[in-house]
Amino acid sequence: MVSLSPPRQSVRPAPPPAPRRDPISRRRSRLGLVYAAPMAVLVGTLFVVPLVLMVWMSLNHWPLLGASAPNGLTNYQALGDPLFLRAVWFTLKYTAVTTVVLGLIAFGLALLVQRNRRGVGAVRAVLFLPSAVGLASTSLLFYGLFTTDSSPLNELVRLVGLGRVDWLGSTGTALGSTVAMITWRFAGFYMLILMTGLQSIDPVLYEAARIDGAGRWQTLWRVTLPLLRPTLALAMVLSLTGSLLAFDQFFILTGGRHDTATVVIDIYREAFLSQDLGRAAAVSVATLAVLIVVNVAQMRLIRREGR
Repeated sequence: MVSLSPPRQSVRPAPPPAPRRDPISRRRSRLGLVYAAPMAVLVGTLFVVPLVLMVWMSLNHWPLLGASAPNGLTNYQALGDPLFLRAVWFTLKYTAVTTVVLGLIAFGLALLVQRNRRGVGAVRAVLFLPSAVGLASTSLLFYGLFTTDSSPLNELVRLVGLGRVDWLGSTGTALGSTVAMITWRFAGFYMLILMTGLQSIDPVLYEAARIDGAGRWQTLWRVTLPLLRPTLALAMVLSLTGSLLAFDQFFILTGGRHDTATVVIDIYREAFLSQDLGRAAAVSVATLAVLIVVNVAQMRLIRREGR
């Protein structure tokens, strides 16, 4: 026989009541908001508001002197300008050369001074000392070394018998001279970052590698570099960001001549020489987008390697 009784309905247990926050937790939350409010106002005033204004300017014809008018995405046509594309190419070339040269020298110095030995503290201080000099001051110092005939650098070249070298007279020499200056300025800074990463590696791992018969190069490739990847990624983020935003060194040393104009120098020219703040803002927005992509990729690498 067929049962005509209604089907049984499953009874779901009632969800547990939401935990109530005690007055002390609520007071601490409000106190945290009060402490964070000044920094939030500062970030909003100095970063968010200028960023919104820059995006708005990029969508308008905005002369340095005069009234603005909306023009949509017309300003972004500056991204296809031949002068801007040359600036992009030179910036990428400078970034690649600087990142490789500076990274190798800083890593070599970090390997030399990572162990605490007698006198190594003084060596670290001497190597780090150039980092305390401002970039504009360093550029002015090296401008005198590169352009003055009686500078110690040119006197040394004469003693070697190479004749007078125009250090800033062409794209190649200007690029090499600037990379040398940046390496002198920042090698000690990145050395300190990499040295901190090296000292965080457990010495037991090196002892185990020696017991297994690994040589110095095998230990470097199999132990040091894999464990140093997060620190290397951090140093690369700083190096890439600083190189992509290069301005002071080339503005002081070459003024952007001989095809040594970077992207930031191109922004400066658009804003203050061509007096077109709208096109300068469009180039700035594109540059910011590239920097965000680069930094997000690097931070993901750091988090992945840190797991």
